[in-house]
Amino acid sequence: MEMRNLYPNEVPPMDLLLLADPSEELVKAYLERGACIVAELHGQIIGVYVLLELTAEAVEIVNVAVAEPYQGKGLGKRLVNHAIDHARSQGYVTIEIGTGNSGIGQLALYQKCGFRITTIDQDFFTRNYPEAIYENGIQCRDMIRLSQTIGIK
Repeated sequence: MEMRNLYPNEVPPMDLLLLADPSEELVKAYLERGACIVAELHGQIIGVYVLLELTAEAVEIVNVAVAEPYQGKGLGKRLVNHAIDHARSQGYVTIEIGTGNSGIGQLALYQKCGFRITTIDQDFFTRNYPEAIYENGIQCRDMIRLSQTIGIK
């Protein structure tokens, strides 16, 4: 498997990106400002993440997704760890990520990768998405924000 930046003029893997964020409008907006990195196996994109600079010292993983046939095989963890290493190599001090309160698996994954819960943006999803989102039988209402220090100032 190869991790690489999306090529210039390459169409982003919207089917994967929309697995993690159901708003095509929001996905397109952060794709314009962020770096899209894909995981490719035998010429097929099977995973993706998007890094978005917040400040000169902080970056956020705004989307991370794995194609359904490859889920549950450790690829999500590899993508998140790649994002951390990539951000560290670019000189960032802090990396952040957010997920919905209903994303039980994502919350576990991010904490296993060294992230700590920092804040909760109550009603983020009900404010920003026109239709209710359900995951694991739970309505996704709040954004759980996590971060970790990856470098030195």
